[in-house]
Amino acid sequence: MERPAGVTIIAVLGIIGGAVLAVIGLILCTGGALFSGMAQRPLGIVIGAGSAVVGVILLGIAALYIVTAIGLLKLQAWARILAIVLTAGGLFLSVLGLFDAFRYPHMLFFFGVLVRHIVVIAIDVWILVYLFQPNVKQAFGATGS
Repeated sequence: MERPAGVTIIAVLGIIGGAVLAVIGLILCTGGALFSGMAQRPLGIVIGAGSAVVGVILLGIAALYIVTAIGLLKLQAWARILAIVLTAGGLFLSVLGLFDAFRYPHMLFFFGVLVRHIVVIAIDVWILVYLFQPNVKQAFGATGS
């Protein structure tokens, strides 16, 4: 069966998202290592080490996104399941972020943050609905309705 166009779009979004996360992770790792090496106070060392740890976590998540995207392009069934799990996790975090945005409605960037979360939630919902479509499931070799 031919790969559905939506799967290609989701895979491209996954590669782009993974690349962005990888760059951010590398910046945090490098900056954290430099900052903790230059810091002379214990708090600076903790902040530097903490950002390096967050950077490593982001690099791991970036790798998951990119591997999943490649699997989606190859119509691997495990990639569809992993994409569902990653998207559901992202949706959960975006909903939490949306509620968090309402804690600061007086802030200058409130509207931008609000719109960003709404757009991400809409995309995540679309991805989840799409990946459960019967023709998409069939493309990945999944059986059932």
